[in-house]
Amino acid sequence: MKPFLYALSTCFHCQRTKKWLAEKNIDYDYVDVDLAEGEERDKLVKEVKELTGSSQFPVVVHGDRHVVGFNEERLSDLLGV
Repeated sequence: MKPFLYALSTCFHCQRTKKWLAEKNIDYDYVDVDLAEGEERDKLVKEVKELTGSSQFPVVVHGDRHVVGFNEERLSDLLGV
């Protein structure tokens, strides 16, 4: 199962997370929540809030665990790298 990243297109920490994942050669799926429109955007924001209890970005989900924010140590632990 690939990790999934909820991000914002203009978020510095989200950009750093994408770069880190690429540097580690981790294949992942993502969505830039701020680029979604209407009901799709509302659905994505709701998913993030239900998962994390807040609407902070980035959020990397892998299996039944997740990491909020850019934290290399926690991401390494989550993804086993």
